[in-house]
Amino acid sequence: MTPTLLGKKLGMTQVYDEQNVLVPVTVVEAGPCPVVQVKTVAIDGYHAVQIGFGAQKPKNASKAESTHAKKAGLETTPSQLSEVRLTEASTLKAGDVLTVATFTEGQMVDVSGVSKGKGFAGVVKRFRVAGGPASHGSMFHRRIGSIGMRQTPGRAWKNQRMPGHMGTDSRTVQNLRVVKVIAEKNLILVKGAIPGANGDMVVVRGAKKAKKA
Repeated sequence: MTPTLLGKKLGMTQVYDEQNVLVPVTVVEAGPCPVVQVKTVAIDGYHAVQIGFGAQKPKNASKAESTHAKKAGLETTPSQLSEVRLTEASTLKAGDVLTVATFTEGQMVDVSGVSKGKGFAGVVKRFRVAGGPASHGSMFHRRIGSIGMRQTPGRAWKNQRMPGHMGTDSRTVQNLRVVKVIAEKNLILVKGAIPGANGDMVVVRGAKKAKKA
């Protein structure tokens, strides 16, 4: 199983590495993630491990959620669940707990999350369209301009870049180096930026296309 943890983005800061170089890092509170369910080909048709993160108040958890957690032997109901697909049977079992010890300093990871929502945006902000002249009297500054042709095809092409909702998209940043692991606080410091606002949920997994840092 590729090392995978659910976590929460806490924010960015800077740390010095072994060469005394200042490195920008994102602090992620990753785990502990209990294994809530192990799926197999015989029962579910595929191999997967379902892991959880956080804890709900008992009054906020539905009966189905609390019962699902109790089957795994958990005392609290996780606030977040995520499934990790596998190509072969897992050695993990329900009730096991995954921690930041899964990762090591210097390891490359991929971080997935949902980007910040920016509401309705024009093409200049959304797609970096150049726009028109900025001089006085132009009357054409930040608009989209022509979006199609005349009689042929007589419509705008599919996937034409136009104003619309911006942000809240699932994004993955690949090959981020783990700068530091603080096991006692369940923290991982990864070099660079990751998707989402502070407090948003993210998934940290071992890099699929790992390369040298």
